[in-house]
Amino acid sequence: MGAFRYLLLAGLFVVSSAYAQTSPEVKAVDSSSKPLAVGARWSYQNRDELTNEIKGTYSYVVTEVTDKDIGVRLEILGKPGFSYLTYDHSWNLVGDSQWDFLPNDGTGVQSPLTVGKEWAFDCSQTLRSRGFSLRSNGNSKVVGRENITTEAGTFDAFKIETKYALRDANDPTKTYDVKLTTWYAPAIDHWVKREQKIRFEGNLRESTLSELLEYDSPQ
Repeated sequence: MGAFRYLLLAGLFVVSSAYAQTSPEVKAVDSSSKPLAVGARWSYQNRDELTNEIKGTYSYVVTEVTDKDIGVRLEILGKPGFSYLTYDHSWNLVGDSQWDFLPNDGTGVQSPLTVGKEWAFDCSQTLRSRGFSLRSNGNSKVVGRENITTEAGTFDAFKIETKYALRDANDPTKTYDVKLTTWYAPAIDHWVKREQKIRFEGNLRESTLSELLEYDSPQ
């Protein structure tokens, strides 16, 4: 998929290797929202649902919070160095080390969340090094509210279904259809589980699941 594949997988970085080694002790987590703080950290494990293979462990660390944006450092277990991401306060991706998103990638959450709420988005995305452009448009809907248990504990989460088409701006026939299911927990201001399914010409090409392994906040 080339540039398509990089972009589609960028939002799914996830949970740790301890998940496959131990049975989780269920911990109840307060569902009330907490203010976002520098140093907040979410760790996830990413699993290929087609092969059931664990693909890696990822962590997001908040490096800066301004009135406009949230700066995040992405750490990948076993790989040197970091990547840096910029989000708005609704967790829409605005940019990273390679891509610019205008106005944003549209895959965040629109608070306040209520079951049945819907919103649409339209986005242009540019790969700086090559001038390669993509266009996406889609919509999100809050379809339910569930208690979700992962290695990190049990969370009160909103279930959000996002569907969008991702097209090459120069060749609209190259289109990927993406379904992103997000379980967002206000208590940690992030998702505790995220599933992404990618189809091309109606055929399923990728199915990836990310689950929260650990959450820590300095507050």
